[in-house]
Amino acid sequence: MSAVLALEGSTRRRIGRVWRWLIGLAATGLLAVALPAIAMEALEASVKAAYIYKFLPYVEWPAASFANADSPQVIGVMSADAVHGELEQLVAGRRVNGRALVVRKVTPGDSLEGVHVLYLGRSARASSVMPMVVGKPVLVITDAPTGLAEGGALNFILVDGRVRFEAAPAAAERSGLRLSSRLLAVAERVVTP
Repeated sequence: MSAVLALEGSTRRRIGRVWRWLIGLAATGLLAVALPAIAMEALEASVKAAYIYKFLPYVEWPAASFANADSPQVIGVMSADAVHGELEQLVAGRRVNGRALVVRKVTPGDSLEGVHVLYLGRSARASSVMPMVVGKPVLVITDAPTGLAEGGALNFILVDGRVRFEAAPAAAERSGLRLSSRLLAVAERVVTP
């Protein structure tokens, strides 16, 4: 009888190991499908952060945009935690046009005082934020199909699976900013009024 119980116990353990192994394979299979999507999102956030950083030298802000010559340039990020994190790492210790860079997470309703660049992630609605920045020297960068129509000066788009951008220089000019012709030359599309 004890031999039968021992056999049953070892069989149960073996079956338990097989089930755990099968569950592990299933989980690994699911992870194998999910990992490329997660990696693509991280890569996209990294590319967008790099673009935002690279845009800065090609935009001219009025001198009155900054409290003084030592004031940092502030990049506000709304509804895009991954881009925010990437930007913080990317700009740490760097300067553009002699100014230190600061990345600030903003939420709807926050004051945008002191923000020079405002990146609106996909879930942020430019139309709800634009009244807060109209006439102020803030470069609005959007990530929505209607971003330029809602008032953004630059908008990220995907073209053949690659991050690109489109530009609306008139929107920048309404904010007192000037987009360099070199920046416009590499835009996927330039919208003119």
